[in-house]
Amino acid sequence: MKHEVFLGLGSNLGDRYGYIDQAMVELEKDINISMVAVSSFNEYAAENKPDDPIFVNGVLKVVTSYEPQELLKVTEQVERNLGRADKGGYSRRTIDIDILLYDRDVVLEDSLIVPHPLMHERVFVLEPLCEIAPEAYHPILDTNAATLFRSLKEGRAV
Repeated sequence: MKHEVFLGLGSNLGDRYGYIDQAMVELEKDINISMVAVSSFNEYAAENKPDDPIFVNGVLKVVTSYEPQELLKVTEQVERNLGRADKGGYSRRTIDIDILLYDRDVVLEDSLIVPHPLMHERVFVLEPLCEIAPEAYHPILDTNAATLFRSLKEGRAV
């Protein structure tokens, strides 16, 4: 079975655009992942750590046969291959790959929560997501990415 998934990619160490490109190449090499759309990758200030280097962030739309936990293992392996040592907190990173949305499913597990629990609060997620899929549906908030982004820009809570 094929699943529609949105992945958030970010980097704020070293050759940020290079790490993003390498991550996409590694994901594309996987026969169980097909890239459908790629947003622009833009620079955003690091949230919660204003003195940290500027991030480059964007979003991919992929189709995959992987189940959520399998996809998480693949994305974490790509992160490790590109030099990411720790996965947690708000540390500086060569690459970060987050599963933002997985079909219209809700996944609540110790190692994975989908939809990403903070995506509706982050311009660096919603702006590129809206660029490629404004209709992307958030199953917990029962609305689409465009509405979430508009609410965020207007300072309204969802």
